[in-house]
Amino acid sequence: MALSFKQQKFLSFVQRHTVEYGQAPSYEEIMDGMGFASLGTVHWYVNALTHNGHLDRSKGPNGKRALALTHEEHATPARLPLLGLIAAGEPIEALENAESISVPPPFIHPDNFVLQVKGDSMVGDHIQDGDYIIVRKTTEANPGQIVVALINGEATLKRYQPTNGHVELHPRNPDYPVIMVHKTDHFKINGVLLYSFREY
Repeated sequence: MALSFKQQKFLSFVQRHTVEYGQAPSYEEIMDGMGFASLGTVHWYVNALTHNGHLDRSKGPNGKRALALTHEEHATPARLPLLGLIAAGEPIEALENAESISVPPPFIHPDNFVLQVKGDSMVGDHIQDGDYIIVRKTTEANPGQIVVALINGEATLKRYQPTNGHVELHPRNPDYPVIMVHKTDHFKINGVLLYSFREY
């Protein structure tokens, strides 16, 4: 069954937290990390994704129930098109080609694609040089979301922050400046980040 955009984000949060901290997130951590207003919303997503076979609520080593992507999610990788490089530093032009790359099945969607990150301006969000990102194609984003944006024809990966009638693109590395988008610039959002990963 195809997953909604928010369900994909939920799964990506669970998997990223598990990889980064060595354990699945608690419901409270999910609520805070996803910006939910109540634990009831977390329970709703967990129940729906468990019912669809994407999440498992088996007991962890400490005897408490822990969330995890199901075995099938890891065992049956699918593929999305790899469209080129995206700068997490100075903007560079995205390169299109016909390659594809294996991704977890929940992220398969006609509007999703993969880019490889070049640069280190997003290390504060655990996105390193050489990582791959799964992006949902869209021209709209919420404040604070990580976006693939085009500025005067060049693509960059930054946090989207509309402020007082103008747009700022924020890096997550103090070595890089905030990019101010001026009214004379040709600016467009090409997609929002769903998930990042690296190949070993």
